[in-house]
Amino acid sequence: MSKEKDQSNPVDRARAYYNSEDADTFYHTVWGGEDLHIGIYESDDDTIFDASRRTVERIAGKIRNPGKEMRVLDLGAGYGGSMRYLARHYGCRAVALNLSEVENERNRRMNKEQGLEELIEVVDGSFEKLDFKDNTFNVVWSQDSFLHSAEREHVLTEAARVLKPGGDFVFTDPMKADDCPEEVLQPILDRLQLEDLGSPAFYRSAGETHGLRLLEFEELQDQLPRHYARGLEELEQREEELRKKISADYLDRMKTGLRHWVEGGRKGRLTWGIFHFSK
Repeated sequence: MSKEKDQSNPVDRARAYYNSEDADTFYHTVWGGEDLHIGIYESDDDTIFDASRRTVERIAGKIRNPGKEMRVLDLGAGYGGSMRYLARHYGCRAVALNLSEVENERNRRMNKEQGLEELIEVVDGSFEKLDFKDNTFNVVWSQDSFLHSAEREHVLTEAARVLKPGGDFVFTDPMKADDCPEEVLQPILDRLQLEDLGSPAFYRSAGETHGLRLLEFEELQDQLPRHYARGLEELEQREEELRKKISADYLDRMKTGLRHWVEGGRKGRLTWGIFHFSK
């Protein structure tokens, strides 16, 4: 992958980032190790792992006909904790699609260690072009991944294409609030090297345009700054230990980035929640 390509395509930049040793070590060490996504916190004492697992449970609870017969596709699966949860609880088959080969190798190892490798297929790839036939999956799932795409509407088109009629499309994404002026998010956009973020209004409109019926948007705006503040707290508490494994430059930039997310969330400029569509 060329440097020029990395600079021009958000998905390629995300792939290079999540493949880096610094990022892999940070997320595996600090972010809970199983789930790389925003958590749902019930108390300030919740660990990142417990809060993140609560998110998985909340999303899974929205699937209308869970069971052994369902087939699930996870778009941007990270370390695959969500699909292990579904496979373990329902005995279903899952495909964990993810662009980072480094994360995917961890995913495969954990699947094997937990005796779930026969139920979960880990696929190297981007959710912007899905190599699956139409109407393949009962459930399409994603957590906090679509922000990395510059073609989010196309991603929803692909998700709708591979989803079976009557199936569930459930996802979360860090978003700008519908009434947020674009320019105030520039520090976050610069950090992610993105042009913009999605919004609740965008996802509602794009989903309906492409044949998806919105069943629910459970907005959980307060959880976004709470999660990033918890991550920042964990980083700062363990910084001396982490600096032995992760570059100082990465940790300094991570602290700056987390503070931007916390500030944006607390000022109501950013939001987050669970979308549930049906085809």
